[in-house]
Amino acid sequence: MDKIISIGCILLLGFFGLAQEIEQGVPWSEDIRLAWADFKGKVPPAEESAATTASGISYSYSANLLHHEVHLDFEVNAYFYPNESWYKPELCNTNTLAHEQLHFDITEIFARKMRDKLRRTSFSDDVKAEVRKIYKDILKELQECQERYDWETNFSRNREKQAEWNRKIAETLKESE
Repeated sequence: MDKIISIGCILLLGFFGLAQEIEQGVPWSEDIRLAWADFKGKVPPAEESAATTASGISYSYSANLLHHEVHLDFEVNAYFYPNESWYKPELCNTNTLAHEQLHFDITEIFARKMRDKLRRTSFSDDVKAEVRKIYKDILKELQECQERYDWETNFSRNREKQAEWNRKIAETLKESE
């Protein structure tokens, strides 16, 4: 019987300040790809997964009322958290690393979705609650997408589905620049 190896993705879902308390994250960049050396976390005891990518979205904003309209200045970023990310060298290869990179790329896509939603929203006096709702909705979609990605690719073992996701994510990143 083949041993099933699963790969996980932890989403560190916190506000800007909270994520900073966990550790200094590495911001997503199209020019920088993850390497196994970036995965500095300790493998949890009795963990069956081969690797885990910890990534998340952080945001900060300020709101100003000008001529009875709320104007929002914001920053939204996707981060990779090295000390929360880990792997088992004996179970991982370049395909596994590419799978983990895509988890981080998916997080960036949802950071872009949040930026777009914040740009397009007309805010009321309750801007704090409205921004928080947008954030929570984005995180829910992100979590569902990450889970679907692992399920459909069978944690990178289904090469055909992995290739489909690679293309889909690359196209989405290019379209949403």
